Amino acid sequence: MSAVSTGAQQAQPAILSIDNIYLLIGFVVLFLVVKTLQDKKHPKRLTTALFWMLFGNVFLFGDLSIALLGETITYQWVGISVLLIAALAGLGLVSMGTYNMPNEEELEKHAQSIGNKLFVPAVLIPIITVVCTLFLGGLNFGGIFLLDQNHLTLASLTLACGGALLVAWKFTSGSPFMALSESRRLVDSIGWAAILPQMLAMLGGVFIVANTGTAIQDIVTLFISPDNRFMLVVLYCVGMALFTMIMGNAFAAFPVMTAGIAVPFLIQGHGASPAPLVAIGMYSGYCGTLMTPMAANFNIVPAALLDLKDKYQVIKVQIPTAIALLIINIFLMYGVIFND
Repeated sequence: MSAVSTGAQQAQPAILSIDNIYLLIGFVVLFLVVKTLQDKKHPKRLTTALFWMLFGNVFLFGDLSIALLGETITYQWVGISVLLIAALAGLGLVSMGTYNMPNEEELEKHAQSIGNKLFVPAVLIPIITVVCTLFLGGLNFGGIFLLDQNHLTLASLTLACGGALLVAWKFTSGSPFMALSESRRLVDSIGWAAILPQMLAMLGGVFIVANTGTAIQDIVTLFISPDNRFMLVVLYCVGMALFTMIMGNAFAAFPVMTAGIAVPFLIQGHGASPAPLVAIGMYSGYCGTLMTPMAANFNIVPAALLDLKDKYQVIKVQIPTAIALLIINIFLMYGVIFND
């Protein structure tokens, strides 16, 4: 996980440094662990706490472990943690606990009193992030920057989340402890899918290092003639969608499929225009995003937050649109990328 490898990249001191952000995440996760252990009615209390402890320890102790034990031992421990996390989730040992929830009458009363103001904190997050990134990036106090200069967007996002939380407290008359307690319920509702994006980002890096793109290029030559433009376009678009469904992220699928199909066969082999080719290729990957539970942030998290009975309902609704768009992308790509 990336928390153990970014501390050395920090070149300029900052209040909201990436290291401090990781520590903040670690302390929040540690709170989830403590609250889970205190929940005596939790059906899978110990294994759920272990799941989040394994995840949070990387953020809390990653750099400390490197300093005391060295990179090799630390990376080995992180690898073991990932395997244990996957085993706990795969065996169904992570579940929801018990929570102090208001009854439906109280929820309805709160909803009516807050009204549409409920959406203000959510809208503030992207607005504050953009404003901080554009206008506060160079703000410093005696040489100490407010935002991490190497991770400006992430630092801005952290500041934005803090600002949105303050506004939410104002609207709801809540407290920081209530926010943390509610975060446990929400994270437990999402379950293992909450950490899926980070896991898939790691997997994408593994595929790149393993030269998976070269392997895909070799496989393509076995089944499709390099002279068949249309089938190469179909393979690239469909491959982007399918690989995105596996990876859960079009950005992870893009370098692999582009290196394996787009660059050697379409750009170098047929002189295809790179800009529209990769743009439509990425769009084809997004079609796969609509059809996979691996894209947890888009498909599983909303279903959990909305308490849908069928956690795959979002995906089922999106599939017809995704397939239609993928077909359109294939013909659009074939029609615009070739100059002759």
